[in-house]
Amino acid sequence: MAPETICLGLLLVFAAANAVISLLVMNAVSKRGFATNFLLLRLLIFRYLGQYRTATMAETGKTGPLFYLWIISINLMALSAVARLIAMS
Repeated sequence: MAPETICLGLLLVFAAANAVISLLVMNAVSKRGFATNFLLLRLLIFRYLGQYRTATMAETGKTGPLFYLWIISINLMALSAVARLIAMS
């Protein structure tokens, strides 16, 4: 299998993971009483991440795991996109 195909597959997996984690963050924020909007999720995800981090810090004293999973998934998605570009050239 070609390296660019592998990178594309990884990119799609990480993008799907990021989308699922974004929905989980939005759900967690909504359960804590913050207003959320599903249609504007991609525009407001940074606000939801901040609200999630603040709420979990207040509840447990630590940042919740979804925050770190979102950061890791978005970085892996960017890394696989760059790797695909390098593999294509």
